[in-house]
Amino acid sequence: MKSSLPLLLGTLVSGALALTACAPSSSSPTTASASGSDASPISAPAQRQPQASANAPNDSESHGAPSAGGRELVNPEASTVVFLYYELARIPLPLDEWVEQDGRVRFAPAPQKAAQRAAVRAEIVSGAAAVKGVGSLRLTMNANLSEYDPTYGEFSVRALAPSSQITFDALNQKVAVSFSNGRTAQIWRMPADQAQAIRDKIGVYGSVELDALLHIKEVLPAPGGGTIVTEVIEYEMRQSQSGVLIGRVRAGQS
Repeated sequence: MKSSLPLLLGTLVSGALALTACAPSSSSPTTASASGSDASPISAPAQRQPQASANAPNDSESHGAPSAGGRELVNPEASTVVFLYYELARIPLPLDEWVEQDGRVRFAPAPQKAAQRAAVRAEIVSGAAAVKGVGSLRLTMNANLSEYDPTYGEFSVRALAPSSQITFDALNQKVAVSFSNGRTAQIWRMPADQAQAIRDKIGVYGSVELDALLHIKEVLPAPGGGTIVTEVIEYEMRQSQSGVLIGRVRAGQS
């Protein structure tokens, strides 16, 4: 009888310990709350992806910063500048409209219209492809050089003033080229004695031709055309009749 008492006590203690181990602890998080606070490494990116995609800029709608390349156009035709504007602004070409507006299609006899359409379309497509990768323009224009200002010791190249633009009209579109740094690019500083030598080269009529290198900065679309904004990098001026070099200028430098 005495020998069975320890066995009985041991059984009671084991049962009590088993009940304690099975009871839930109030200080421990449950499985449900833990899974609710931890993001799944697979599902989390899938949940964030639509938001990131919605906030990402659309390249086809971003007109302020064109992806200009390293090629240079020298004194392009007006239609080439229109093609360049559409390329920089990432605007689809109104190809069918331009084809039908072409005089070779409009006034062609009916049996020849299809062939003329094909020819004009091929010209436009080829011209548009030729401006890909263009990032600079080199344009020749009348400098419209001012009289020398002895107070400030400078000439003003009015053709490069901030308010100045070069306009190209083609394909019922009007595209302007403007100068973002025109305020400083128009200034050509020099001492008074050098300025007199310049005036002697220019002659009585003061006709000066300007050859400017322009780097494309941005494009500003507008109905019926738009503006290609450029930065003047450098330019040289020559006497219009004789072609005698008058000076070479780095924009913004004396």
